[in-house]
Amino acid sequence: MNVPLFPLNSIVLPKGRIPLQLFEPRYIDMLTRCLKEDRGFVVVMLREGLETAKEAAFYDIGTYVRIIDFQQLDSGLLGITVEGEGKVSVVRSWQESDGLNLGDVERLMNEASCEVPERYLELPAVLKALFRHPVIRDLDMEVDYSDARDVGWRLTELLPLDKREKQKLVELQDPIERLSRLHSLLEALEEG
Repeated sequence: MNVPLFPLNSIVLPKGRIPLQLFEPRYIDMLTRCLKEDRGFVVVMLREGLETAKEAAFYDIGTYVRIIDFQQLDSGLLGITVEGEGKVSVVRSWQESDGLNLGDVERLMNEASCEVPERYLELPAVLKALFRHPVIRDLDMEVDYSDARDVGWRLTELLPLDKREKQKLVELQDPIERLSRLHSLLEALEEG
């Protein structure tokens, strides 16, 4: 599957939502094409460089997203909200003359759904607390607090973690392993 790539300093995972502001011509054109062709694009985490830079290095595991809402913002910029559909691996990437990154991607296998183990029951409570924040609540995401995938994905998106750490969590395919890592990271945050 050949799709536009959107490098960011943040991530989105399956069933997650993220608001984006578009102002660069390359991304306005991308949005127009995606809407016209009823297709999405892939959000990838920046490895180095700026979101607005023409040259940027990014990780090769990201999330295929679809546009679920768009509006003109008070600032005059175009605001969109995207929702993650599935994780993908960027097999090959290149840059168009306008600076838009494109890539050939392969969908990764869906992670298995499983219950949150008893030893990690504090993680859904942490997530519920994060969801009380108005900005997060306004994204209107549905979360199954008993599903290890949902809890791990949303915490990976929302916790204030180093981007390299977030990327490692994105790349994990085992929801319980992700919860274990998140549990350790939260303990370190509490101690620090």
